Amino acid sequence: MYEPATRVNQMTTTFHATPVFPRGFSCASRNCGIKESGRDLSLFYSETEASAAAIFTKNQFPGAPIVVGREIIRGGVLRAIVVNSRVSNVGRGEEGIRNARRMGAAAARALNVPAHQVLMSSTGIIGIPLPIEKIEAGLQDIASLLQTDPMVGAEGIMTTDTHPKAISTSVGNATITVIAKGSGMIEPNMATMLAYIFTDAEIAIEPLREMLVAAADASFNMLSIDTDTSTSDTCVIMANGQAGPVDHAAFAAALRDACIRMTEILARDGEGATKLLRVHIMGARERAEARRVAKAVVNSPLIKTMAYGADPNVGRIFMAVGKCFDVAMASDRLIAAINGTIVIENGRKSDFDEPSLRRSLSGDPVDIAIDLGVGEGEATAYGCDLTEGYIKENAAYYSS
Repeated sequence: MYEPATRVNQMTTTFHATPVFPRGFSCASRNCGIKESGRDLSLFYSETEASAAAIFTKNQFPGAPIVVGREIIRGGVLRAIVVNSRVSNVGRGEEGIRNARRMGAAAARALNVPAHQVLMSSTGIIGIPLPIEKIEAGLQDIASLLQTDPMVGAEGIMTTDTHPKAISTSVGNATITVIAKGSGMIEPNMATMLAYIFTDAEIAIEPLREMLVAAADASFNMLSIDTDTSTSDTCVIMANGQAGPVDHAAFAAALRDACIRMTEILARDGEGATKLLRVHIMGARERAEARRVAKAVVNSPLIKTMAYGADPNVGRIFMAVGKCFDVAMASDRLIAAINGTIVIENGRKSDFDEPSLRRSLSGDPVDIAIDLGVGEGEATAYGCDLTEGYIKENAAYYSS
């Protein structure tokens, strides 16, 4: 029996009602003058050395923090991450590299830790100079503001986000906390714009990196707001070991679920978005092909506007799946469902209660499940609807 409504995003992890930091982690944020108002500078700190791994954007014009960050993360140990918002430090050449290093050094001085153990990120407008003097001044006494509410740090990294984003969960005696930002320019091949993961589990560098890559592959890699890959995408995990060893399989599962949950939060807060859009593909020849079709459907402007307008236009599903020319599928066995209602069966539009489905589409989320009928490959992509708000937000972003 085909059960599309139950096949989208099954998670077993329970998340804390209020996010908390793992042992030994704290954060601070403030306005240092980059924005006219609101926090624009955040610092995340571990009181002991932490095993660390990171993955970065594949965009061929990476920001200066990415260039420097790739060097720093080779050491596999971090004590802190410093982040500014509104100016991304991209497209500034050697000046940008120098300023990224100055930013990390200023944070290291404030915390009295080695500069090579501080990773930096910048997010915001591309191409304008980083106001490094304001950042250095803002970091001078920021250590006095360190506290244990992760939402405080999340506030300082926002750009067009409508709210700060942080979640946490427990794995045995350990905690995993994910803090992220991102509302637009999101369709990366590795992670979302900025995502920082903190845990007090004791995990060595190499297995930590393997678990991060696997978790991002199932979550942040499958997120798309607008098909555009940012120049600043960064995903980092720090594990300071203060909770002791954990079961690696349990930790990997919880990390994956936490990244998926954050992916959904980011998708719901896409620029101008009113609802989460999830597309689950099954029955593909292989997982890679399932991923390709899932992305094609979630990226389709016509699918996105269908979700926004609560318009059950089945032709758009035929179109979005069928344009994947190099993917194997059985057209006479194709099955598709929207919010659990089968709308395509054996490759033909089915008879369904259109008024009822319109009512369902008016809500949040919108789940589309599609069986290609040729194999066992599965994948889920995450996105949002496309609204007038996205156009308005991005038509004036540079001057905002």
